[in-house]
Amino acid sequence: MIRFRRPKQDDVVILDLIESQLVPLSHLPQSVISQVRKDLPRRMGHGVTLVACPDYESDPLGFVHFMLHGDLLYIDMLAIAPAARRKRWGNMLMNRAERFALSRGCQRAKVAVDIGNTAGLVFYQKLGYIVARYQPQNFCYELEKRFS
Repeated sequence: MIRFRRPKQDDVVILDLIESQLVPLSHLPQSVISQVRKDLPRRMGHGVTLVACPDYESDPLGFVHFMLHGDLLYIDMLAIAPAARRKRWGNMLMNRAERFALSRGCQRAKVAVDIGNTAGLVFYQKLGYIVARYQPQNFCYELEKRFS
């Protein structure tokens, strides 16, 4: 099931997923990563976080954090625990985030994927995202999708 984040229950697992699944893919300098870590509680307070879990009371197997800016859905972070991969949790999270954004008037979406994250790049491309540009300052690709 997909549900909204419950900070007291979910944040320990979400922060662990960020540390174990997202941070190792980053090519940003350690000083920048340290600042990102400090900013995570504030960052999680902005936007929307959905979690994937087997049932309502279970800990998350994965999450997506996103923000809406006018007609833009910006996917900030998505991570799935290794044991839960290839079970469509990522697809379900993205589907719910995109439907949420569409219901609020969004017409397009963006996501940044780290240069070494080939699996992430393929995942988003299968969902209809297209590489728009490479951002050398952040060592990532920016992908875009237009909603019909």
